Amino acid sequence: MTTADLHQLSVAALAARLKAREVSAVEAAQHFLARGRAHEGLGAYLATDESVTLAQAAAADARIAAGDTAPLLGVPIAHKDIFVTKDFPSTAGSKMLTGYRSPFDATVVRKLAEAGCVTLGKLNCDEFAMGSSNENSAFQPAKNPWDTSRVPGGSSGGSAVAVAARLAPATTGTDTGGSIRQPASFCNVTGIKPTYGRCSRYGMIAFASSLDQAGPMARSAADCAMLLTAMAGPDIDRDSTSLDHPAEDYTRLLGKTWGESATAAQPLKGLRIGLPKEFFGDGCAADVIASVRAALAEYEKLGATLVDISLPRTELSIPVYYIIAPAEASSNLSRFDGVKFGHRAAQYDDLIDMYKKSRSEGFGPEVQRRIMIGTYVLSHGYYDA
Repeated sequence: MTTADLHQLSVAALAARLKAREVSAVEAAQHFLARGRAHEGLGAYLATDESVTLAQAAAADARIAAGDTAPLLGVPIAHKDIFVTKDFPSTAGSKMLTGYRSPFDATVVRKLAEAGCVTLGKLNCDEFAMGSSNENSAFQPAKNPWDTSRVPGGSSGGSAVAVAARLAPATTGTDTGGSIRQPASFCNVTGIKPTYGRCSRYGMIAFASSLDQAGPMARSAADCAMLLTAMAGPDIDRDSTSLDHPAEDYTRLLGKTWGESATAAQPLKGLRIGLPKEFFGDGCAADVIASVRAALAEYEKLGATLVDISLPRTELSIPVYYIIAPAEASSNLSRFDGVKFGHRAAQYDDLIDMYKKSRSEGFGPEVQRRIMIGTYVLSHGYYDA
């Protein structure tokens, strides 16, 4: 395989070639930067800086030459623009934060950098991660690379597009109510929404603090396991909601059989997979059910047992979400008032007028709607309603 084919490699395969010094981190970074430029029309990236990326790649090559064997050393990655970064602008897909530069890196960004990943740039997303199509980005919509007339899903649409179009071997995303899982599905890539608290929220621009969670996106579960191993872990000093649970190697079971009764032909024998009946109810599209059933049939071939279960309060999850998420959004986004940082209106009469105009100009329609709903939810007079 030539350098021209690097984008066809999985994270694991690319890492192996970098470790063997068959290709340099600088060459890999240059290749993916060039692909990003060639496919700008997909709207995946909001910011790149070739000098920053190549400096990080050169540092990775130096670590490799010195004998460092970190699993992700030299692997290019791109971050959803909801994570703050020192070396790239951080906008959360909003005009409110146009040009904002953070004085520090988000913990997820820092941990991946320490693992040796090379940052290609920042990825498009729905404004403040509010949306399911990536059409709510204040700058441009991201387009599904399989059919550019269709949406890639959101809010981590740019992250899914970058992986699907081979503009980056791996990306980060965030999931508040499906914002990793849905775009991964729409773009035919793999995304993991980890247990809340597994990955630190420090430096993640907040939407709904009790729901937001970072996760990896890549071409396969094996690739995502490598990324999650680097991303996850306790961060108690910076994030009070971080789980105080030791970091672990999520790749440790790859290629191994499940239990004592498992065999090479049926490596998952002994594994029980619960199927909540409520997930297969009204409103689920026939083609989606068919795809899920086909995947479950493969699990059965591999030895797993399917078990029907019930989650009887499932129907309440959406109304509960639409109380918690907008309420927390209203609270979190109150910090963007034109005073400390972010957009400030050019002309205003007094302090209140500055607040109104700055927020009206800086926030898009979807963000404004959710703030209004959240403010209503939090209003004492409407508590019972």
